[in-house]
Amino acid sequence: MFVVRNYVTMCGTVACALGIGYLMQNGPAAQQNRAQDGIDVASAADQSSILSGLDSIVLTSATASDADPVNVTPAPRAVPTAPKTSNCRISAHAKAAPGALAHLSLKAPCHKNERIEIHHSGLTVSQMTDVSGALDMAIPALSEYAIFLFSFEDETGTVATTHVPEIAGFDRVVLQWQGETELQIHALEFGASYGADGHVWDDASAEGAGEVVRLGQSGSGITQNIEVYSFPASTSEQSGTIDLTVEAEVTDANCGHTLNVQSLELLSDRRLRSRDMSVTLPDCSRAGEFLVLNNLLSDLTIAAK
Repeated sequence: MFVVRNYVTMCGTVACALGIGYLMQNGPAAQQNRAQDGIDVASAADQSSILSGLDSIVLTSATASDADPVNVTPAPRAVPTAPKTSNCRISAHAKAAPGALAHLSLKAPCHKNERIEIHHSGLTVSQMTDVSGALDMAIPALSEYAIFLFSFEDETGTVATTHVPEIAGFDRVVLQWQGETELQIHALEFGASYGADGHVWDDASAEGAGEVVRLGQSGSGITQNIEVYSFPASTSEQSGTIDLTVEAEVTDANCGHTLNVQSLELLSDRRLRSRDMSVTLPDCSRAGEFLVLNNLLSDLTIAAK
């Protein structure tokens, strides 16, 4: 019934349009104008015969009760939504923490489980946000007035700053590189031997005045790696030298490859120095061995306070 009546309605609408158009062209006003212009005007009988076909058309329309519910879909109502910028606002905060660290917190609700890079004084740290788009971590500061830039892969991000006055009392050395190769900073404080107290590296059992911190996340597609050695020089009761070496394991995946690394050093003169280096690993016949690199980092000279 709905389809038939709609068809009739359509035909009626078309007929009305034709009739209106005809009256505009041939109605009394048009006839008068044409008569004034000397144009022959059709008689009323002729007009009636032309429009007589319209007399038999009955205009109707379907009511709501006649409509087929399968064929009728109500127009969707627009649901107001908040602007995306308000829902996807990225915010970050930085706060000084003991050990000349900066504790960072980030909220990015539209960047859940996404890679983010944190840039600070030449340092580039790669991390992943959690299922809510949040991130909490601590980073060794490399400047007293520390600035941290947060950047996502879609080029959105934010900035956080904090004051870290405690950095003045620390000597700090950073090693950063890309790839799956494992590099390890080993610090031998004041003549310590391997495995003894004063041998500090990224191991929970290491005992010494300094500390090695590893940054980055493995197993998440992130290839940016960082190790940081920090020594509280302003409170040291010993004088002497801290020998710094870097160890790399030769594997089937990296043997014979060239590894690009960068070092950052913040020492007693408070000037941050950077150095770019390339290391060519031995061939695959030495896979499984550890390579000791003595010239990547400068040894530290400490004076007792």
